[in-house]
Amino acid sequence: MIPDQPLATVLGVGTTAQGELPGLSPDEIAVDAALLALNDAGIDKSRIDGLVTCKAYGNFGIDTDIARLLGLNPAYSATLDYGTCNFSLHLATMAIQTGMASCVLLLYGTAQRSMGHDFSTPVATGVYGERDYGFLNIAGPAAMGMRRYMHDYGLTEEKLAAVAMTFRQNASLNPLAIRGKPMSLAEYLAEPYIVRPMRRPDICMVSDGGAGLIVCHPDLAQELSGRQQVHVVAMAQAGGQRSFQNPNQLNRPWIGTAAQRLRDRYGVTPEDIDVLYIQDPTSLWVLQMLEAYGFCGRGEAGDFIAGGRIGLGGELPVNTNGGQLAESYMWGWLHLCEAVRQLRGECGQRQVAGARVAQHCSTKAFDRAATSVLATW
Repeated sequence: MIPDQPLATVLGVGTTAQGELPGLSPDEIAVDAALLALNDAGIDKSRIDGLVTCKAYGNFGIDTDIARLLGLNPAYSATLDYGTCNFSLHLATMAIQTGMASCVLLLYGTAQRSMGHDFSTPVATGVYGERDYGFLNIAGPAAMGMRRYMHDYGLTEEKLAAVAMTFRQNASLNPLAIRGKPMSLAEYLAEPYIVRPMRRPDICMVSDGGAGLIVCHPDLAQELSGRQQVHVVAMAQAGGQRSFQNPNQLNRPWIGTAAQRLRDRYGVTPEDIDVLYIQDPTSLWVLQMLEAYGFCGRGEAGDFIAGGRIGLGGELPVNTNGGQLAESYMWGWLHLCEAVRQLRGECGQRQVAGARVAQHCSTKAFDRAATSVLATW
C-alpha cells in the first residue's frame, strides 16, 4: 500500500558530468548541479529557503560556503558529515514537515578523483583495530562480509557476477555512466581480485561529479509546477552504531529494522515497488539489501538475482542507471536523481514501463541505514 499523503515533493533534479572534472573545486561542481536542478524545476533561486549540503572529501561542501557561492541566505541550512542522498532527503523532508523551510535545495559535489584521494582510511572509529585487520575503505570489510555470506549460504562467484553484469548492461544505456561497456561472465571472472572474493567490478570507482535536488512542500510544488509530481511518501532509518557489538555486523542484519519500520508506519511492502535503487559501493550491499528489505529471503539473494530478474525488463529492475558500480561513485545521489526521472518517464532506452513507485536504500558503511519511497500518481 502506498500512502496518498506526500511528505514532500521533488520539484527538480540536476546532475553534472561524471568522471574527471579537472580544474573545478567540489564547491564549484556543486554550484553547477544547483543551477541544473533550478533549471529542471523551472524556478528562480529566490524561491529557495532551505539548503542541505554534504561534506565531500577534504571538508568541502559546507552550507555557508555553498550559500555564498550561490548568493543565498536560506532560513534553514545544514551540512551533513556523510550525507548520502537518502539522509539529506530525510533531513530536508523533516525541515519541510516542521515548517522550518518550504523549498529546500540538496547539494553534493566532489572532485575526489582529480584531487587524488586514496580512500585509505579506516571505515569506522578504529576502536576495534580496523586498520590492523586491513579494514581500510569499504573493500576490506565488505570482502570479509562476502566471504561469510558465501560460507553461510553457498553463494558462488559465478552467481555474484550477476550484480556487476546487470549494472554494466544498464549503464550501457546511460550517457552519464563511466563504466558503460557491457560485461560477460568470462570477462567478469577474468578481472583481478581487489580483496578476494571482491573483484574490480564488485567495487565502485573513484570519480568527480555533482548532483542536486529541489524538494518542496507539496502545496508549494503544486503552485510552482504543472508537470507530473514525484512525491516522497515514506521514509525510515535504522542504526548499527554499536559496530562489532552487533551479531554478524559485517552482513548488517539490523538493516531489516528500517524495512520493518517502513511497513509498520506506512504500510509499504516489496510488492508495491516498481523500481529499486540500492546504494552499491560493493556488490555485497545489493545482496544484503534485497534480503533485508524483504524482496527475497535470507540467503536467497544469489538465486534471486539470476536469470535477469533485476535487469531492465525483469521482475524487479535494480539500479537502472548502473549504480555506483557502473555509473559513478556519488554516495547514492545519482540513484535518487534516476528514480525521479524514471517516475517522470524520462529515461529513454532504460525506461521501466509503467513505473510509479521507486524505493531507494542506502547506508553509511556499517553504521546506519536509510530508505525512501517515491511515488507519482
